[in-house]
Amino acid sequence: MNTRVIHWFKFASPQNFYGLAGRMWPWFATLATLLVAVGLWISFFVAPTDAQQGEGYRIIFVHVPTSQMSMFIYIVMAAWAGFGLAFNTRLSGMMASALAPTGALFAFLSLVTGALWGKPMWGAWWVWDARLTSELILLFLYLGFLALQASIDDPRRADKACAVLALVGVVNVPIIYFSVKWWNTLHQGASVSLTRSPTMASTMLWGMLIMVVACWMYAITIALLRVRNIILERERHTEWVKHAVE
Repeated sequence: MNTRVIHWFKFASPQNFYGLAGRMWPWFATLATLLVAVGLWISFFVAPTDAQQGEGYRIIFVHVPTSQMSMFIYIVMAAWAGFGLAFNTRLSGMMASALAPTGALFAFLSLVTGALWGKPMWGAWWVWDARLTSELILLFLYLGFLALQASIDDPRRADKACAVLALVGVVNVPIIYFSVKWWNTLHQGASVSLTRSPTMASTMLWGMLIMVVACWMYAITIALLRVRNIILERERHTEWVKHAVE
């Protein structure tokens, strides 16, 4: 009896992962495009007006997903960086580098949309709230990662230095998440929880969830595209890259 065995570890090789990423990214890009279109339509045209916040609450359909992704991408980036530091795998550092710009983008969007939401709700564009401040620190950690990566010419040395920074900075993620519970902050708590029923209307909830998944699909798409470019750059002296770009 013949059985087909999939050797997943072969994709730890940059050469093999390059091909896999090339086959995968169009599917994730298509899903991201469709989900963004559906999510924005539900969020801005189907979901009802909030009884307390009026139409201004609709910014949360962008703010909440980008905030969640900014934290989750940092955790994934730190995991890849730590794995590369522990096992000296080339692809791990490349994946961490590929994720950092997207994480920084989501952290920036989280702060901007938070300000757009905070002005009508709190009367101020910015307050030194625990969650806002820790989210700002997260953006600086992303920017520090990118700056450190660019400042070191040797990619392998840069990966190791950035891995240390990522692992140290990951302690900020639980601070962001639990800040509304640990301190008396202006920022409201989570509207969606696994331990209790949602406090929003079903159409609002569906719009939120679809936008969250859309951000996931976008992040995966961009990471796959960017890591392919990083692989080509770092492996440019190898024979398989010379054949791939011909």
